[in-house]
Amino acid sequence: MSNAAKSLLCLTLLSGISVLLLPDDPIGNAALIICGSMFGLFLLALLVGRKIKFDPVLR
Repeated sequence: MSNAAKSLLCLTLLSGISVLLLPDDPIGNAALIICGSMFGLFLLALLVGRKIKFDPVLR
């Protein structure tokens, strides 16, 4: 897992915890939107950081 993916995972967890702790007002809704966007960026970082191994020798 890349460093970007690790940091986005931490930010996703922190914003998810803040969603649970904040009341349902505009600040809580903003935290939910931030949590969803961080999760999307985390998935994108996982896809971009994935290394594909290619074996040029055909056996």
